[in-house]
Amino acid sequence: MLWGQLALVTAALFTGAAFYINAVEQPARLGLEARSMLAVWKPAYRRGFAMQATLALIGFALGALAFWQTRDWHFLAGGVLMLANWPFTFIGIMPTNRRLLAIPEGQAGPESVHLVAVWGQLHMVRTGLGLLATLIFLWGTLG
Repeated sequence: MLWGQLALVTAALFTGAAFYINAVEQPARLGLEARSMLAVWKPAYRRGFAMQATLALIGFALGALAFWQTRDWHFLAGGVLMLANWPFTFIGIMPTNRRLLAIPEGQAGPESVHLVAVWGQLHMVRTGLGLLATLIFLWGTLG
């Protein structure tokens, strides 16, 4: 059951980070003028991607280990939800990321503001996947 508890903690960390981005960082960023908004988004994206991508993989691996140990479907489902962040990021969010990264900060304007706003909406899906994984892992640990 240790693997399941570790999966739960990892999913909760992922979800907390994703929620912080949507509830605190993104609204603050959207209050900036275009150039500053883009200048803040770029390094935050790079750092956030590295952290959340790692947590998603660890959460999946721990969920898979817990499933292997217990044969409880909750851990497999939670792990798959954690891993689902990868294809969603590459298919759903990466085109927006690439467009934002290609805009020089000196050329930030209405397009970059719109793209940062779209990015925030897309990022909410990651928060939702993390929350669902956390709840399913919790269900598995309580069962």
